[in-house]
Amino acid sequence: MKAKTGSSRNASSEARSRAGAEARAGAEARAGAEARDGVDARAGAEARAVAKVRSASKVRTGGNGEFVFSKAPFASCHASTIVELRDGSLLSAWFAGSAEGNPDVAIWGSRRTPAGWSRPVELVRESGIACYNPVLFHAADDRLWLYYKFGAHPVSWTAGRLWSDDDGKSWSPVEHLPAGLYGPVRTKPLVMNDGAIVSGTSVETYRSWACWIERSTDGGQIWTKAGPITVRGDGCAPAAGHEPPEVPGSEEWKYTDGIIQPSVVSMGGQWLRLYARATARTGRVCVADSSDGGATWTQAHPIDVPNPNSGIDAVALRDGRVVLIYNHTASGRSPLNLAVSEDGEHFQMFEALESQPGEYSYPAMIQGREGDLHITYTWNRQRMRYVRFPLEAVPKGST
Repeated sequence: MKAKTGSSRNASSEARSRAGAEARAGAEARAGAEARDGVDARAGAEARAVAKVRSASKVRTGGNGEFVFSKAPFASCHASTIVELRDGSLLSAWFAGSAEGNPDVAIWGSRRTPAGWSRPVELVRESGIACYNPVLFHAADDRLWLYYKFGAHPVSWTAGRLWSDDDGKSWSPVEHLPAGLYGPVRTKPLVMNDGAIVSGTSVETYRSWACWIERSTDGGQIWTKAGPITVRGDGCAPAAGHEPPEVPGSEEWKYTDGIIQPSVVSMGGQWLRLYARATARTGRVCVADSSDGGATWTQAHPIDVPNPNSGIDAVALRDGRVVLIYNHTASGRSPLNLAVSEDGEHFQMFEALESQPGEYSYPAMIQGREGDLHITYTWNRQRMRYVRFPLEAVPKGST
């Protein structure tokens, strides 16, 4: 199917046993008290996930980071993207306005130089309708692209794009894409050595989600679509009594099944793999593979990495390891974690970038030319946060 466009001791054993029993009894009592007090289920799930992360061995917490901005002319922001520019500076973009989905939501951006982050500036606004999910990337010819979506809701949005030949100092006019063509729906596409753009996209319809791949070999003028890519079988039903929190921007969220927002990486040669967000019925990150450079794809299967219906991103490091950034929890959007794999299938979680209750979500991640990871993510829908994570801090020998 083709579409064409216009251009994350000393005590005895008996004493330890008594202490353990007392601790367990105390924990049970506290849990009972919390239940009697009517503690919110979502906050409880987040707190348990945070405690698990803090007690896990070999897992660091915290890390160096900074806010992209402290003041801005909007109340809410979400869904960032990041790209390294030719001069080594960084450019990030996100959508922002009064609240997700409101007509005043536009695409905003900021540039990071040695002096720090610039004041946010508006990059794209659509008349009377919300914008969503910007994606920045360079094509093989070094042209910088900005793709985004706009519309009343993801089930009915349209894609737009614009480009820059001076790394975002000036931009082309906006181009609206034909119906059914979205480009990279939330995460950066993979630009292959031969110039092919392999873009992970997805479609959200009534109670059904599916991933697709859009592939272009001519810089984005003509696209070939592969898919649908879905989860084999019926996924996994939610645990008894588990009701995941409502997901912003989703309709019929309790009943919706499928996967969306794939992040595509190269596993070497023509082997590509995508990592996708899944609904609560599956509850795990899902993967699918291509053996021909992205032209055709397997159906997806879940791996042993939790996913609470929240956005993820993946990077294939130059040494062949794969790093995931994701929310290591069954519910909510905290903590925010990093995990690494030697084979792309079995992951070791090693870092908690955020571990307090809240929303830390929709991360974007790239590997810079110097080797470090550059990460941006939503911080409680109030700010965007940036982390430069050193390559030497990513553990080896995880599988």
